[in-house]
Amino acid sequence: MHKSLIRSKLFVPGSRPELFNKALQGAADAISIDLEDAVQEAGKAPARAAVSDFLRAPSFEARGKTVIVRVNGLDTPHFAADMEACAWPGLDMLNLPKAESPEDVQAASALLARLEKERAIAHPIGLLVNIESPRGLRRAAEIAAAGAPIVGLELGFAELLEPLGIDRKNAAAIQNLQLMLRLAAGESDLPVYDSAFGDIKDVEGFRSEASASFRLGFEGKTCIHPSQVAHANEIFRPSEQQIADALAVTDAWREAQRNGVGAITVNGRMIDAPFARRAQAIVALAQRLGIIVDSKQSKGMTE
Repeated sequence: MHKSLIRSKLFVPGSRPELFNKALQGAADAISIDLEDAVQEAGKAPARAAVSDFLRAPSFEARGKTVIVRVNGLDTPHFAADMEACAWPGLDMLNLPKAESPEDVQAASALLARLEKERAIAHPIGLLVNIESPRGLRRAAEIAAAGAPIVGLELGFAELLEPLGIDRKNAAAIQNLQLMLRLAAGESDLPVYDSAFGDIKDVEGFRSEASASFRLGFEGKTCIHPSQVAHANEIFRPSEQQIADALAVTDAWREAQRNGVGAITVNGRMIDAPFARRAQAIVALAQRLGIIVDSKQSKGMTE
């Protein structure tokens, strides 16, 4: 499974190559160059060529970021050409839009595997699969179980909600859909990423939606403007108190396991295996973020 930290994923139109390197220099954990909705039909071929040149440049340097390209869908005449243009060592993930079945994922995986072999790409290129339709959502668990190289599922609210007349800012509906996808991905132990929030000026709306998805176990959120990146990076990380609590639990659980104890109490809370695993995940995330070096720091943070 892909282990990149993606709290924020910044969209960059594939038709704007002058923005590619600028995006790499920003604060987003990942950049997602878009060949699909952000590019008009007449501009598909030039955008595809620009993205291919960018990924194949000898001086290409991702500056530690995850580089993603969203290709056009399987049912378009652009899909195969997009895959051919983008499957190079400079790419970390291909974003597959509008997946509705395991067969969609398998078709993309087969082409990707062929290109990786032909081009001797040393690292596996992951598939980040978008769930953007009622059928895709209904079959999300099957899609997640399609296997490697899937590295995560992502919600796409525009395609999912607008045709059905569902209010994009109906928080109850949004959180219900987020929970549905989180549970579907959980069957295959896959991470999930939240949809874009199109109202750039509504900072509180973005923060509220991102905070809700973080509490539902999402790992990050798509950003359509650089101003959203700092908010996503701030929100998709555990608080100091959460880290301190998790360190206390992991320390106590380690000692309990040495003593053969299956359930313990930490700060008035009953802790058994599921709670211990959650605490371990929080500690691991804090380590990946560089907030703590290792769990031996627990004493200093919990006193």
